[in-house]
Amino acid sequence: MKPLSERSFFFDAGEGHSLHVALFGNPGGVPVVFLHGGPGSGCNPGQRALFDPDRHFVVFVDQRGAGKSLPPRSRHANTTAHLIRDLEALRQDLTLPRWLVVGGSWGTTLGLAYAQAHPAACLGLALRAVFLGTRAELEAAFVTRLSTFYPDLFAALLARAGQQAPLEAIWRQILDPDPQVHRSAAFLWYDIERALSELRPASTTHSLRAADAPLPATPFMEASYFLNDCYLQPGELLENAGKLAGIPGILLQSRYDLLCPPSGTAALAARWPEAELRFVEVAGHSVSEPGVTAALRQAIRDLSEV
Repeated sequence: MKPLSERSFFFDAGEGHSLHVALFGNPGGVPVVFLHGGPGSGCNPGQRALFDPDRHFVVFVDQRGAGKSLPPRSRHANTTAHLIRDLEALRQDLTLPRWLVVGGSWGTTLGLAYAQAHPAACLGLALRAVFLGTRAELEAAFVTRLSTFYPDLFAALLARAGQQAPLEAIWRQILDPDPQVHRSAAFLWYDIERALSELRPASTTHSLRAADAPLPATPFMEASYFLNDCYLQPGELLENAGKLAGIPGILLQSRYDLLCPPSGTAALAARWPEAELRFVEVAGHSVSEPGVTAALRQAIRDLSEV
């Protein structure tokens, strides 16, 4: 059968949300669901390079309010529980008995939460840069490591958000309805996150944007989720790791990831015996870091043969 590399559609998730879904690869191949990061970033065609179109049948889904899903940037009825329900409804609609779950960063958060809720639906999990969705991880990344490695950006954050609880302050500014408030806050957050995402970032400073510069989408969804602890109970994903028993997994970790460092991934691996921890040396958070894409492609290939 001809690969469905160009087939896409909108899936009615209810509550006013229509999810953009793109199918890629061999309908008779190993089913895979790809979970993008952010939250809020959406899928892109370049992510197809992770998969073998002859071996895999990949479901790329833009989560609520992300990518091409409608309405854009909508935070109404948009929580982790809603996203888990969407994935399971989509799997059943596509009549896929089980699928391989692939994700990075926020995609690992959602992937773990989904697998813990629906373990029987998972062939395996290939997860890159594990984020357990905790406030402690965010404080460590955007306060401790930001101030250590990028003090100028940290100073810009404090100047904008104040000394007390700067993360909550900047997130609330991003969600402020006044464009005079949220535009500059969103661009600052975007610049900070980009610097922390790469081992050798192209820019380590915050720059002012023109009044008509298009706003990045992810800061708004991230602010909503992060203010609400990713709509998870404290430590939930680690405490419920036992629900992953029997599911094979490969945890891919860049050694010098400033956003999602090895400690979180190692903590998960210690509670999930079926998971194999693999390191990519001399690499940062982004999937575009040297060696990361190839390592993730290999992890997907290996789990496809289990």
